[in-house]
Amino acid sequence: MIVLAGLIYLPRWTIALVSLAVIAGHNLLDGVTSGPLVGRGFVSLHASVFDWVWAILHVPYFPVLYPLIPWVAVMAAGYAFGPLLGGEPAARNRRLIILGVAVALGFVVLRAINGYGDEPRQASPHAVLSFLNTTKYPPSLLFLLMTLGPAIAILPVLDRLASTRLGRFLTTFGRVPLFFYFVHIYAAHGLALVAALALTGHVKGDVFDLWVVYVLWAILIAALYPLCRWFAGVKARRRDWWLSYL
Repeated sequence: MIVLAGLIYLPRWTIALVSLAVIAGHNLLDGVTSGPLVGRGFVSLHASVFDWVWAILHVPYFPVLYPLIPWVAVMAAGYAFGPLLGGEPAARNRRLIILGVAVALGFVVLRAINGYGDEPRQASPHAVLSFLNTTKYPPSLLFLLMTLGPAIAILPVLDRLASTRLGRFLTTFGRVPLFFYFVHIYAAHGLALVAALALTGHVKGDVFDLWVVYVLWAILIAALYPLCRWFAGVKARRRDWWLSYL
């Protein structure tokens, strides 16, 4: 966000060009390696200056979770994408569907070629999962194509849902994005620990089948809805500067 605050003074086409170039080309840096930033037990610091710089820029090592490249470019591309959401609805929706499908097809083609954009997929009995197994930290080109393409293409559908009961339910979370993000992390971990302790008597290890995870997720979303609705109301009634960040 801090970097984008400076970038917005550039022409929008420049922001779009640079951000797309970084997104498309940052996997060329994958061969540059660095070491972990902390020693065993997260106590003994032994990393070099380069290790720290490269972790902040491109290769995440604890305590760096989100390196700047390419996340800064992803945010900048989103800023440049904004004008595409305007205009006459039919033309806008057609534009979004074409763009989203093209981005998703780009993922399919590059993943099929298996030569650039992520770690090469491995031979596996689970062919579909191997095809979709891309790198999120930092997000590879293929991960971004795989996720952003469908997200763009589905925007016209979500727009039509906005006035429905389901749309209003989802919009509640969208009005308090950072608030929901922080609360759900701790709530999800807490719920998982309580459920694991109740079902197994301990809290270590993977103890749930996938369907149980989905059930717990649905319970968590339903439980957080009233809290998010309350906070959205607080934001609507008050004009404190800090509320705009949550």
